[in-house]
Amino acid sequence: MENITLLFKAFSDPIRLRLVVLLSLHGETCVCHLAQAVGEPAFKISRHLGVLRSLGFVEARREGTWIHYRLAEPRDAVENALMEFIRGPLATQESTMRDLSRLKEGPCPKE
Repeated sequence: MENITLLFKAFSDPIRLRLVVLLSLHGETCVCHLAQAVGEPAFKISRHLGVLRSLGFVEARREGTWIHYRLAEPRDAVENALMEFIRGPLATQESTMRDLSRLKEGPCPKE
């Protein structure tokens, strides 16, 4: 039950919830694209993704200087039900549509 409580705490932050919805709909995505989609700096997005990663809900893959994140496979019935909710009712929210429209698929900008 403690893991479920921590997961709900993580989802209580609007930015983290938006990131989970974006990753569930778009798949593996670079931090710079997620930052652009939600309108926050990349360092802040990385911090939020780190919280989700520490809970095992998100996985990361490094490609050169870029880190790409994706959702981990659901580990139990609770995570599976959460993913169904995220891909269902949350996917059709107006804010989700705006985030998806801002999500660029081009190469990450050089820093």
